Amino acid sequence: MTSLEQAEDLKAFERRLTEYIHCLQPATGRWRMLLIVVSVCTATGAWNWLIDPETQKVSFFTSLWNHPFFTISCITLIGLFFAGIHKRVVAPSIIAARCRTVLAEYNMSCDDTGKLILKPRPHVQ
Repeated sequence: MTSLEQAEDLKAFERRLTEYIHCLQPATGRWRMLLIVVSVCTATGAWNWLIDPETQKVSFFTSLWNHPFFTISCITLIGLFFAGIHKRVVAPSIIAARCRTVLAEYNMSCDDTGKLILKPRPHVQ
């Protein structure tokens, strides 16, 4: 394989990697927004639940029943984590990190957008 073909292969690989990471960005942004909204709702509901004087006077389940906003947002947040939202919000970073691991064997790396970084070859003496 000539160096020209190798360069073309590297450019094609880089284009495909950047395209793939770029395509993940909109979905990742939506998952991040959903996580932020549900987290803020849970925090707001928790604050209202904790400052309510009735919370100390009734049983735990009754206090949850009296604060449906907190209960629903908390269940939603737990459900999102069980569904793997923590992986979806960092998916491009996971892909880039795995590519860096593989590319390290070939004296290369990539940034978070998928652009290849060629490292100098080690000098063998």
